[in-house]
Amino acid sequence: MMNDINHYQKKLRLSKSLVEIYESISFDNKEQFMHDLLKALYEERVMNIIERNIKYSRFPSLKSFDEFSYKDITFPERFTPQMMESLDFIENKENLILYGRIGAGKTHLALALGLKALQQQKLVVFYTLHDLVNALVRAKEIHQMDRFMSKLLKNDLILLDEWGYLPLHQEGARLLFEVISKCYEQRSIIITTNIEFSHWKNFLFDEKLTIAILDRIIHYSHLIILDRESWRKERALMK
Repeated sequence: MMNDINHYQKKLRLSKSLVEIYESISFDNKEQFMHDLLKALYEERVMNIIERNIKYSRFPSLKSFDEFSYKDITFPERFTPQMMESLDFIENKENLILYGRIGAGKTHLALALGLKALQQQKLVVFYTLHDLVNALVRAKEIHQMDRFMSKLLKNDLILLDEWGYLPLHQEGARLLFEVISKCYEQRSIIITTNIEFSHWKNFLFDEKLTIAILDRIIHYSHLIILDRESWRKERALMK
């Protein structure tokens, strides 16, 4: 009997944990047993999907809201922390711009939102802006641009960290514009930056390109300002 169960489990591509799962389920009646078995198999499959998506998200670390404080953070009048945490902005294809000084918690907030989206089986990817541009340039050099872009745009949410920390060359800025254009009204982006909008041209160089990028990003964006000192400095061991 056990050999038959293992045989059909493989043929139906059911969980390898099938035997362990069904042995752990109490039996009151056939309907209850089948319900609990299928529910357990489904929940395990969902967890496997989430773990796989986290693996491919490129997150530098996993952050949650348990460790996060909204102290000294300014939200738009019609966009509350609760609305943000609901992740409705992803469904609406809207963007978040997290602005504040270095160490204020911008990346932490972006990663916490990203993890919550992953836990809802959404696809999320993380890049520093510099790493994304380097990947775009490399993809173009090896004639894999369409493939890279297709893979990038499969994500429901794209996290772009350290926006403006390093200057971009002209080709990098042009490729970035292509990403922003393709995401416009189609995908959500979270940008973390300590650069004011008026200074974006300093790292994008091309003023017309800067205006075009700003126009597409700001149209459907919520600006969240983290007006506080560095968390890392406050918690530094050397303090």
